[in-house]
Amino acid sequence: MADARTARRDEARAWADADPDPATTATLRDLLERADAGEEEAVAELDDAFAGPLAFGTAGLRGRLGPGPNRMNRVVVRRAAAGLSRYLLDREGGPESPPHVVVGYDARHGSREFALDTAAVVVGAGLRASLLPRPLPTPVLAFAVRHLGADAGVMVTASHNPPQDNGYKVYLGGPGEEGAQIVPPADAEIAARIAAVGDVTDPAQVPMADAGWEALGDDLVDAYVDGAAAVAGRTGPRDLRVVLTPLHGVGGPLVERALRAAGLTDLHTVPEQAEPDPDFPTTAFPNPEEEGALDLALALAREVGADLVVANDPDADRCAVAAPLRPGVDDDPGGAGWRQLTGDEVGALLGHHLAERGLPPGSVLARSVVSSDLLARVAEAHGLESAVALTGFKWISRVPGLAYGYEEALGYCADPAAVRDKDGISAAVLVTELAAAERARGRGLLDVLDDLARAHGLHATAPLTLRVSDLTLISDSMARLRAEPPAALAGSDVVEVVDLSAGDGGLPPTDGLVLRTADGARVVVRPSGTEPKLKCYCEVVVPVDGGGAADGAAVAAARREAGRRLDAVRTDLRDAIALPA
Repeated sequence: MADARTARRDEARAWADADPDPATTATLRDLLERADAGEEEAVAELDDAFAGPLAFGTAGLRGRLGPGPNRMNRVVVRRAAAGLSRYLLDREGGPESPPHVVVGYDARHGSREFALDTAAVVVGAGLRASLLPRPLPTPVLAFAVRHLGADAGVMVTASHNPPQDNGYKVYLGGPGEEGAQIVPPADAEIAARIAAVGDVTDPAQVPMADAGWEALGDDLVDAYVDGAAAVAGRTGPRDLRVVLTPLHGVGGPLVERALRAAGLTDLHTVPEQAEPDPDFPTTAFPNPEEEGALDLALALAREVGADLVVANDPDADRCAVAAPLRPGVDDDPGGAGWRQLTGDEVGALLGHHLAERGLPPGSVLARSVVSSDLLARVAEAHGLESAVALTGFKWISRVPGLAYGYEEALGYCADPAAVRDKDGISAAVLVTELAAAERARGRGLLDVLDDLARAHGLHATAPLTLRVSDLTLISDSMARLRAEPPAALAGSDVVEVVDLSAGDGGLPPTDGLVLRTADGARVVVRPSGTEPKLKCYCEVVVPVDGGGAADGAAVAAARREAGRRLDAVRTDLRDAIALPA
């Protein structure tokens, strides 16, 4: 251990001597000084920062900001840009037709510097680079790759991660890729070229241009906004009061522009969260899924008498929705008067809305394997195709014939012809159009969900997340579940077990299990790809018995029964997994 720590400190000193960023250099020298003085916290931080390189995978790079190979910093970003450039040159051919890379960035700490370094490395490698004009949402970068016919795109963002993080997301253009995020084997091929990069401070090994990249203008942003607004139909009611929050991210202005262009003008943005702020001062975790993230938006909604709340995460690729409860119909134990919809509920609503408006024959409605089966019922009812993809829009966006896709983690692709990724801005336009149409009929989104429950059964979903400190516990639990899956869940026999690691179910192999019961319940168990968690996605289906179209009592009874069954499924599942306390 002593020899390893000595080697790491020698590596850290060499890093500090070569680091191009004065801020991370100062941080590292201070860390070394405190570690040499025996401060345990500094020793642990240094050991972790130099434990090994930050892994590059299908999500690109994402990690804490700071010095060292296991952090996000300018050295790591330059190395990634050099490896990506080499990959593109090997893939695309010679310098007579240099590959084109579009680079975007959000307002997080370090994002602009990382984007400029990427452009400089790309041009220095003999490729063509274009830089978005300012901090912008991730969907704008995904749009730009397709709109400009680029060979690749890089978005510097950590999406909804905490403020101390940043990331580096890679898209590929061209036939077979179509502007989607990377998937195997491209991730491994890029990672291999990153690993082969030499000393990034040596101009002979990693040349960096002082200029030469194209600065894109607002015409690109205008084209994106026009497309997002056009997701709404040309006609229809537009009388709706909407509260918006970008959660201190970069989506606020474009969401407002797109909604106004679509005819939705009664907009109220949460003032405390309207401007980009990389420290996210009003929320502990800038993820609209997290409890409390929408508190300020809901308070403003009550104050102005809003009809809908729409929230985006900081890079605006996700969209959260809250709807007012119906007095005398919906339970309101906390007295809040509002309910945040689940990602599965919004996913079904948007798919249903698009299908009702009309989609061409052969159109496919797709969902991730951990998302609700309700979308398949919606597709079937409208004579459309449905499909299941692995988790993540890198897979959903590649479904042939895709007209709409979603995943339960608040991601929706409503216009795959323009953006082959989740897009929280076009999703906001689509859900507000639907809410406005329902308001004109004296109804709301909760009424549409009741309609879907009557037609297809009440589909209710809930997660079960089990954290561990020892990652071997996850692999042991998955092995145990494969060998001895539970015989029943919530009193219903398990009638099907699908092992996703074997490529069952027509999907590429991935570590996961799908369990189905005789009464229609479904559970997907999979390790988290980014955290030490075992994640379980539970769904139950309860028929709605009796009651006319205007009678909410039967739906309310089914909802209560679904809650009971979900609780029982999660209890039985926890017992079957049997992780140590």
